Amino acid sequence: MPELPEVEALREFLAEHLVGKEIARVLPVAISVLKTYDPPLSAIEGRTVTGVARYGKWLAITAGGGPEAEGPPLHLVVHLARAGWLQWKDVLPSGPPRPGKGPLALRTALTGGDGFDLTEAGTTKRLAVHLVHDPAEVPAIAGLGPDPLAAGFDRDAFAALLTGERRQLKGALRDQSLIAGIGNAYSDEILHAARMSPFKPVQNLDEDEITALYEALRATLREAVERSHGLAAGRLKAEKKSGLRVHGRTGEPCPVCGDTIREVSFSDSSLQYCPTCQTGGKPLADRRLSRLLK
Repeated sequence: MPELPEVEALREFLAEHLVGKEIARVLPVAISVLKTYDPPLSAIEGRTVTGVARYGKWLAITAGGGPEAEGPPLHLVVHLARAGWLQWKDVLPSGPPRPGKGPLALRTALTGGDGFDLTEAGTTKRLAVHLVHDPAEVPAIAGLGPDPLAAGFDRDAFAALLTGERRQLKGALRDQSLIAGIGNAYSDEILHAARMSPFKPVQNLDEDEITALYEALRATLREAVERSHGLAAGRLKAEKKSGLRVHGRTGEPCPVCGDTIREVSFSDSSLQYCPTCQTGGKPLADRRLSRLLK
């Protein structure tokens, strides 16, 4: 799943390639992709893109007035979900796309002949596109917590968010209503950098541990954003994978201590961690709501 660093890189890429260009057509291909109907997608056609914003893991393409469009701007809001991606094309295929069983979910064509496709692999279709007058009209965006890379997100703001939390660290970091933009991969990376168990209860953190977790969070995300800076959309997946230290690396040596990276599997996901760095050398039981083996 694209997380904050990749979505930020996509925002930067799209801002460079879209701003100032006119949208010719927006063509939904998969029935499930479009989550709104008023205004219709045709309302954004003929408008000029004026900006691209990121809200956690969401992208919002803003289009103002154009030769055939008047009124306030519209926002094409996209969530790529677990298996979605954006593919930029300098020259789009001629002719309308054909609905079918392929990964293509939606095509956005510009008047210059370029544009982008939204694709989604697999059979579970969660990629979401909304056309709205204000991104806050999308409930998931309205419910987002603060952006962890925002200028005002300091250590005290982070500590305040954790006050009263009684969940495990892994779940808290992934909660978009608590902190926006962190998913399964970067929560693993942050906890590894902070040398903390994914199952440590938030309420058990002392002040020094809160500081360490905050610093690991900011450093991990900033480094990932810097690695992705300036990359074309097609290279972002590979860059994310190459930069991960523990996530997706079960059985490999930890780059810090050399211990074997282990995994805990759940029904629809898994996490990776280093026993030496994070759990005092003890492996975690590989089952939901696992605890340290005694």
